[in-house]
Amino acid sequence: MKEKPAKEKSSRKRPRLRRVDHKLGVPAGSLVHVGEVKTDRPRISLIEFDAAGCDERSFASVAEAREFKPTRQTVWLNVHGLHEPEVMAEIGRRFHLHPLTMEDILNTTQRAKVDEFASYLFIVLRLIDVDRSDGQLNSEQLSLVLGRDFVLSFQEQSRGIFEPIRERMRARQSPTRERGADHLAYALLDVVVDRYFLAVDHLAEEAEALEEEAMSSPSPALLARINRCKRDTLTVRRAVWPLRELLGTLQRSERSSFSPETRLYLRDVQDHAIHVLESLDAVRDQLGDLLDIYLSSVSNRLNVEVRVLTVLSMLFMPATLIAGIWGMNFVDMPLSGSRQGFWWVIAMMGLCAASMGLLFWRRRLLTREE
Repeated sequence: MKEKPAKEKSSRKRPRLRRVDHKLGVPAGSLVHVGEVKTDRPRISLIEFDAAGCDERSFASVAEAREFKPTRQTVWLNVHGLHEPEVMAEIGRRFHLHPLTMEDILNTTQRAKVDEFASYLFIVLRLIDVDRSDGQLNSEQLSLVLGRDFVLSFQEQSRGIFEPIRERMRARQSPTRERGADHLAYALLDVVVDRYFLAVDHLAEEAEALEEEAMSSPSPALLARINRCKRDTLTVRRAVWPLRELLGTLQRSERSSFSPETRLYLRDVQDHAIHVLESLDAVRDQLGDLLDIYLSSVSNRLNVEVRVLTVLSMLFMPATLIAGIWGMNFVDMPLSGSRQGFWWVIAMMGLCAASMGLLFWRRRLLTREE
């Protein structure tokens, strides 16, 4: 029975080891999926657009995608699910992507970064989403490839976060369609940063609720929730911190794929990212103080319990002393020969307990209030 927890603990670590082991010794640029499989099969959707309008379609197979020929100026290809290398290989061949780019897309543990190639710009960032059903934070990798007339986006699973952009592109007058691929890439980055604001608001509300609970009824379950909230805050911070530098690089790059007009919008996104970091720092400080509040509340509660038990013990100490004295085996014990001796002893016990209880009550030692 004692070996079972150790076995469960080791089983939880195995996926992390397999995630690293199966890439050891593999040549650079190999298409090997790294990470958790979050979809049954990849889904590919495509929007081709220009100032006049847009057309949407989806592909059920690689063969169907090979036969497609765009008829409009710009193409946006979105992929959900990265675990089938043959699908990713076909996309890389079609858009002439470097093997190292394809390797980074399939490796879903990448840090946010930007790489410039001869004909396209490659961006990796983390997408944070809040599950409305249970309030859990979900983190996944989002890869963007920006070319002269195309945008590629690769997600681990479908969450519908880019649906507002599709709705704007379907409108009759759409600035996103008129401004081209670089403005679409900016819009995708802007949606990701807006999701960070939702995550920070969720963490701030959770921290406030935990603070109220820590003040009223601290418990071991509350401590676990505090630690989980701290981990979620660290997850969001790890995603946002490199994104700030990434956006700065996109603005300062001499050979940027973004037009001067779009760079102004990127500056606004960078300001939002900095705002998210500042809000995260405030939440992190609040959670650090919350842990001190929890420990203080638990300590104060323990002191109250010990005080009450001490007072109750002291109330019974005179009765124990009297019972011990009159329980000694002496012949000439006072009141031992009296017919009312028992009741006199009980009265003395009650009088002592009542006197001490009154004294403790006047000194507020019998209440649980601080």
